[in-house]
Amino acid sequence: MEYKFTADNFEAEVLQSEIPVLVDFYADWCNPCRMMGPVVAKIAAEYEGRIKVGKCNIDENMELAKSLQVSSIPAFIVFRDGKAAASFVGSMPAAELKEKVEQALG
Repeated sequence: MEYKFTADNFEAEVLQSEIPVLVDFYADWCNPCRMMGPVVAKIAAEYEGRIKVGKCNIDENMELAKSLQVSSIPAFIVFRDGKAAASFVGSMPAAELKEKVEQALG
């Protein structure tokens, strides 16, 4: 299941999450972001129950993206225990994203 993260639910869904969270910061007009859509969906299905996976539209949540220093998209941040544990930018193959998520989970 893919979550939709917003400025309104970020604190509860991401920062207070019991399990790690992968947030995909994207915009509808961004081609690399659109290319990553199916990859992120695949990761969400594969890690269901182990990590929360969701998307945050930077155009709708500009202040949130700014506060997390998201300057390029797609940007991915893995949160653990309410803190950013890892971040990576750009489109990449599913295997590479999975590997980066695994590293962030330790």
